[in-house]
This record gives sequence, structure tokens and C-alpha cells, in this order.
Amino acid sequence: MLKTTTLKCACLALLFTLGACSSMSGNSVAEQRQAVLEMRAKVLSELYVLKPSVKAQLAEAAGYAVFDNTNVNVILASFGGGYGVVKDNQSGKQTYMKMAEVGLGLGAGVKDFRVVFVFHNKDVLTRFVEQGWAFGAQADAAAKASDKGGAAGGEVTVDNMTIYQITKNGLALQATVKGTKYWPNAELN
Repeated sequence: MLKTTTLKCACLALLFTLGACSSMSGNSVAEQRQAVLEMRAKVLSELYVLKPSVKAQLAEAAGYAVFDNTNVNVILASFGGGYGVVKDNQSGKQTYMKMAEVGLGLGAGVKDFRVVFVFHNKDVLTRFVEQGWAFGAQADAAAKASDKGGAAGGEVTVDNMTIYQITKNGLALQATVKGTKYWPNAELN
């Protein structure tokens, strides 16, 4: 019984995640690109309010990426998906990307969050765009709706890259080990 319920919940979570990822697909390529750039501008504005020093950090970096992500955690499984854009500060090139994640661990809930990657050298930026895999563990708690509530998140620096996470909306309590894949969006590039 528990296996069947877990499987049903996991399937619903996956469908929810895929639906969230495809919400822009009915628009033209130009409209989709514009929506991604508007999301990036809004996320960066919010991050600058929370941590003003990030503005200078981005200007000095080889590049940066901003992603919009929705994560669903159902008992023992975690699924997520989203979209974003990588900017190479040296060339000015924008690379539109997609992301998906899957994980195992305890938890329950849905979380809508934004992630900003700061690439401190060109090799890390290139590797992210060309290979895009990121594995890691996550433990967090979020209970937030609009401006109400609170969330644990923050920043971490690994492999010449600083990662900031901003939780937007959601209710989640989770501890998972997950793999995340980032890849260029062939339709938008």
C-alpha cells in the first residue's frame, strides 16, 4: 500500500515539475528568451537587496548563471526542473539552459526557488555549460508564501564557483542526496 501511494505521489510530483518547466513553451523563441532575461533581472535585484556585495562579485567574475527551479519532494523521492541563462562576462554571450534534478532522501513538500551561480574563472564556466552535471546533498526547511514566512538557504563556494539560493514560495522539509543536470536549451540558443 505504501509503495503504491509513494509511486502515485512521485508520478504526480514529476508531472507537476514537467508542467512548471513547460509553462513558457507556447510562446515564441523571442518571448521565451525575454521571459528568461526578465526572471534573471528580477532574481538579481532581489539578491542585491539581500547581499549587496554580490553585484561587485558578478562584475569581477568570468560569468554567472541564474536559474528558476521548482522542487517536489515526496517521502523518499525528490524531483525538480527549471530553466535559466548563463552569461559569459568576457564575451557577453548568453547561453539559455534547462535543468532537471532527481534525489533520494526523506522529506515532503514543494519548493519554488532561484539559484545564482558565480563562476570565478573561465574553465569552471565552460565546464558548467558544456558538461552541466552537479551532484550534492541538500538539507533545508522552507515555509514561505510571497513575503510571509522564512526559509533557510544561503550561499556556498565550491570549485571556484559561488552558489546562492533564494527560496520564493513553498513548504518543504527535506534532506536529500540528489543529482542535478544542467544543459543548453537547443530551442533558445
